[in-house]
Amino acid sequence: MSEKTVDLGEQNEVQVFGARVHNLKNIDISFPRNQLVVITGLSGSGKSSLAFDTIYAEGQRRYMETFSAYSRQFMGGMERPDVDKVSGLSPVIAIEQKTTSKNPRSTVGTITEIYDFMRLLFARAGEAYSYVTDKKMERMSEDQIYNTILTKFDGQPVNILAPVVKGRKGHYRELFEQIRKQGYLKVYIDGEIVDVTPKMQVDRYKIHDIDIVVDRLMVSEQDSKRLYSSLQSALKTAKGIIRVSDKDNNVSYFSKYLMDPESGISYDEPQPNTFSFNSPYGACEKCDGLGYIFEIDENSVIPNPKLSIINGGLAPIGEYKETWIFQVLKALAKKYEFSLSVPIEKIPREKLDIILNGSHEIITVQVEYNKWNVQSYQVTFDGIIRMLEEQQEKRSDEISDDMEAYRVLKTCPVCHGARLKKESLHFKVDEKNIFELACMDIVTLQQWFEGLEERLNERQNVIAKEILKEIRARIGFLLDVGLSYLTLDRTARTLSGGEAQRIRLATQIGSQLMNVMYILDEPSIGLHQRDNDRLINALKNLRDLGNTVLVVEHDKDMILEADYVIDMGPAAGVHGGQVVAEGTPAQLMSTNTLTTSYINGNKEIAIPKKRRAGNGKNLVLKNATGHNLKNVTATFPLGKLIGITGVSGSGKSSLITETLYPVLNHHFFRAKKHPLTYKKIEGLEHIDKVIEIDQTPIGRTPRSNPATYTGVFSDIRNLYVALPESKIRGYKPGRFSFNVKGGRCETCQGAGLKTIEMNFLPDVHVLCEECNGKRYNRETLEVRYRGKSISDVLDMSIEDATAFFEHIPAIYRKVKTLNDVGLGYITLGQSSLTLSGGEAQRVKLATELSKKDTGNTFYILDEPTTGLHFEDINVLLGVLQQLVDKGNTVLVIEHNLDVIKVVDHVIDLGPEGGSGGGRILFSGTPEGLCKVKESFTAKFLAKEMGLAK
Repeated sequence: MSEKTVDLGEQNEVQVFGARVHNLKNIDISFPRNQLVVITGLSGSGKSSLAFDTIYAEGQRRYMETFSAYSRQFMGGMERPDVDKVSGLSPVIAIEQKTTSKNPRSTVGTITEIYDFMRLLFARAGEAYSYVTDKKMERMSEDQIYNTILTKFDGQPVNILAPVVKGRKGHYRELFEQIRKQGYLKVYIDGEIVDVTPKMQVDRYKIHDIDIVVDRLMVSEQDSKRLYSSLQSALKTAKGIIRVSDKDNNVSYFSKYLMDPESGISYDEPQPNTFSFNSPYGACEKCDGLGYIFEIDENSVIPNPKLSIINGGLAPIGEYKETWIFQVLKALAKKYEFSLSVPIEKIPREKLDIILNGSHEIITVQVEYNKWNVQSYQVTFDGIIRMLEEQQEKRSDEISDDMEAYRVLKTCPVCHGARLKKESLHFKVDEKNIFELACMDIVTLQQWFEGLEERLNERQNVIAKEILKEIRARIGFLLDVGLSYLTLDRTARTLSGGEAQRIRLATQIGSQLMNVMYILDEPSIGLHQRDNDRLINALKNLRDLGNTVLVVEHDKDMILEADYVIDMGPAAGVHGGQVVAEGTPAQLMSTNTLTTSYINGNKEIAIPKKRRAGNGKNLVLKNATGHNLKNVTATFPLGKLIGITGVSGSGKSSLITETLYPVLNHHFFRAKKHPLTYKKIEGLEHIDKVIEIDQTPIGRTPRSNPATYTGVFSDIRNLYVALPESKIRGYKPGRFSFNVKGGRCETCQGAGLKTIEMNFLPDVHVLCEECNGKRYNRETLEVRYRGKSISDVLDMSIEDATAFFEHIPAIYRKVKTLNDVGLGYITLGQSSLTLSGGEAQRVKLATELSKKDTGNTFYILDEPTTGLHFEDINVLLGVLQQLVDKGNTVLVIEHNLDVIKVVDHVIDLGPEGGSGGGRILFSGTPEGLCKVKESFTAKFLAKEMGLAK
């Protein structure tokens, strides 16, 4: 494409010239501004390199350059992408999948700011209720208090009391002295009137209520001035609260602030932070606003109750040795008459409770230093669990690592997961507290806010008018992007990449910006076909505001609805990086690329002619009720490819990821994660292990790569150790590791790169001048296999490595499996941080495939088609079918119809998301599902399979 001469003042295209980032082959491309533009193509063909690493990177770099050099040194900067020129660029906003906060305090409500507006609503329009009597709290002016006392106690003798201590321990000597100096003669202590005397004090270990007796008088109109004056003094002394006791010693409470007139409890005036679990003013004090706490798990402390205490039955202290703790346990056993030598399961429960939770009784511990020196100590024993809790409270990193084995996550027993103080939870709007609203799914929440004005009083309506407008708008945007099933209290770290991206998209739609370029990375991930139209309409709305929307996407509907499409290819990795077709969807369909072949039906993922019968055995999960599941019993036929589908939020993850997998993982591997509630599981004897293959990164550091994760690097190092040159030099496997001293380049410590810190400019990564990026020192690189050093091998693509190691079975099996799952384009030594979620999942899948299996494994995959082109899905399905052909069971949570139509057995949940879902609508073959009228999946699947009427 030749460079065009344009008037930048009226440029209606974005033009990229000479892009060479990653595998891009010096490409030139232009696409229209203020349109919906889709970049598609095979995985690894260069879509993200063009969209994010070229266009977005250049937009960000230009934005950063608008700051002064002084500012940039604090903000860091961005490298210039390898491109000759980019013109027509608007301010750029990237909405990626990796931007979700992992902070446990971040929720859907805080990200979307809906919760912040709700806090304001409750602070300004909420009504307070007593957590003791559940009655509405009252606040009175001085005149109202005066008139109430005058009416209620007319003609009666009363004491006007100013409360200064409520329910606290202490001797209060200084307080009484201060009261005496102020001229008061009497105090009301725990229900009795007492004279104030010098050096007066109370029992410091008892809980006390103390009031100053401000006045004792007969209530009447004649004494009204005295009454009013005494009230003012009492209110001033007690900071707005007074008590009045009558002749029968009955006490009434009055307050200028929120107070329960029966129990006397009062609340501070509500502020927005009263309802924030991230503020000490609102957060539950037990869990610090997290909603959960870590507790010591008894099952972890006693992992094997068949062992005795002496033989290591108590995991934290291990087997018997001459330590203080064992001397205490011996004394405890003697006092309470149990043996340290019998299996723990035979120790009576009440005595085991003393071992675990301690006793207040004093025991005598005798310590023999030598036969002439035996010392006796009188001690109390707090118990093994309290001992561990004390270590936990020290919070040292070393202890935290040790403690992890004994800690378990539990819902906070004080706030029951609500995260807030009890006072905050007793402010209500239309009889709902803020946590009850946060637990509603978005659809239910929208319905609650509809017509709320009719249920509020006039004052509340004046306050709430603008707040409700903001809340409703944000709820509407979430519904527009298909997130109707989410709840505001859902933590951000439990969101999938697609969900997090769509939340950010909803936020951007709400911002109403114009003339911006939005770049999105597969926003349709995790979205059911039913909700696809809403997402596409949301993107079109963003475009119609006057923005350019650039989407990296494989979804057929998105491609066909776009204004302009760029198809990358022709293959992946070094074989890709070119534009194979571009234009409107109609123009694109006139070309013959891999993408268009699948869209126009020339190529397709074939429906199997016959579904597998399986091995006749079943795994049955009974009565699952976690989250929105409605007492579900699910039957999983073994020896089949099983698909779990349903609209977003229908309960798929709750059933599989959070119930079934933790149950199986605990059974086979003693994993600690607790499943959601269920009654029982049957059929465990028919499988021998469970493997979950998710999209979490294969490593957290740049040193992690496919070679190290799959274990093939150990085989490669062993190959190099066995070479004659290595034997002559006495090299061991560590010589060929870039993570340990010996054979690596010590200048860069095996990284191959050095980071140069630059003030005013971004940090620069340069090739190590010592090893020139090869990671190893000269001596190590002199050892070669078929002319290749160990560094050359790491730089090989998987495809080349498959041919190179064809005659080394241990290595060939692993690299060929990586190639078979469609990863031939990545290199063996490619940093794990550069792999997408879908690529990471396929590396894990290849790792499992390369292992020798028993044929009784239960595999669980969560949306394995994420980030995959039609051709990649075809390859992936071939791999999964191989696993099942060996007798294994493969369970796939999916929305992709190409996958659902080829499975042997499908379980469809729904019919809706959130509270409207959680039921199994169908369990059987895909053909059977197509007949279920209640199912949204059925409608789209029938069309895909050609069964629609």
